[in-house]
Amino acid sequence: MQNDFNFCPNCGGKNIKNVNMRKWKCDDCGFTLYNNVAAAVGLVIQNEQGKVLFEKRAKEPRKGFLALPGGFVDPNESAEEACFRECREEIGVEPLSVKYIATFPNTYEYKNVLYKTCDIFFEAILPKNAELHAQEGEVLGFEEVLIQSEEDLKDIPLAFESARKTLKLWLNNK
Repeated sequence: MQNDFNFCPNCGGKNIKNVNMRKWKCDDCGFTLYNNVAAAVGLVIQNEQGKVLFEKRAKEPRKGFLALPGGFVDPNESAEEACFRECREEIGVEPLSVKYIATFPNTYEYKNVLYKTCDIFFEAILPKNAELHAQEGEVLGFEEVLIQSEEDLKDIPLAFESARKTLKLWLNNK
C-alpha cells in the first residue's frame, strides 16, 4: 500500500504524483507535499509487583491488541509533555517522572493511510496506589503482565512491534 492522492490539494489538478513514499509533486502548479514522520510516545510503567501495564486498544489500528500507554505528540509539545498528557488522558493518572529509553520506527495504518512514526519510549513512575481510569473510546481496559525474560514477550499480543523492541531493550537494561 502507498499513500496516493487523486487531486492536488493546492490547485485541484489531477497531475499529482507520488515521487517517493514521503513526497508528492503536482505537475500543474508545482506544489510539493511532504509527508514527514510523525512523533509518538509510549510508556513502560511497572507496578510494585514488577508487572508492566498494558492497555487493550479500543480502536483500529490493532483493536483488541495490547499497547503501552501513549500516543501522538501534539504540535508545539515536547515528547515528555506528551507522556504526561497521554497518561492523564488514557489512564487517568499523571506520572511522577519519565525517563527516556529508546526510539524505534513504526508503521501506523489508519483508514487506509500509512503513517510512518518515530516512536519515543520512556519509563514512567506512577504515584503509589494510583487508581487507573480507562479513557472511554480509546482504552477497553488494562492488563498487567510480569515480564522477566524475552520469552515472556512472545505470548503478549502486542499491537506494535516498536513496543516489543522497546520492552526487550528495557528488560536487558534492568
